[in-house]
Amino acid sequence: MWIAWALILTFGIIAFRGAPYVPSRRRYINHAFTELYPLTKKDVLVDVGSGDGIVLRSARAVGAQAVGYELNPILVVISRLLSRKDVGVYVRLADFWIAKLPDDVTVVYAFMATPYIHKLDAKMQNETNRLCRPLRLILYGNSLDKRTPDKASEGYRLYTFVPLQMVKP
Repeated sequence: MWIAWALILTFGIIAFRGAPYVPSRRRYINHAFTELYPLTKKDVLVDVGSGDGIVLRSARAVGAQAVGYELNPILVVISRLLSRKDVGVYVRLADFWIAKLPDDVTVVYAFMATPYIHKLDAKMQNETNRLCRPLRLILYGNSLDKRTPDKASEGYRLYTFVPLQMVKP
């Protein structure tokens, strides 16, 4: 009985930090990584709430490095086990909201609940400013209120964040 409560608490509490765990479908992910933003070997993708790691492994399949941020220790273990043969997949037990993005990140992938959209926008802009270069965001199932996507397809939206230092008045 305590195992069931531990699972409910682990998965339930995490939903209050961004979004619940919802398994992604490889077909849609592949579409996002080929049609919306074609990933290359030069890309480093960060998956916010990486769950079982399917987004990370899909990014690696097209050559990108992939870093997952996940709060649920059970999903971190599952993701690491499923990705153990791929040296280009890294899964961190970390809170995206307080962690810094890797210095070489080029694109962030997120499935985010509506109450956290403004926080995601601010986090992306802060990280873009810190890194002093543009960053891309692939957002699934939601949209940023005050930004227009560069592209949209199959429930995904692609946004480009530019450092405020580079914005011309």
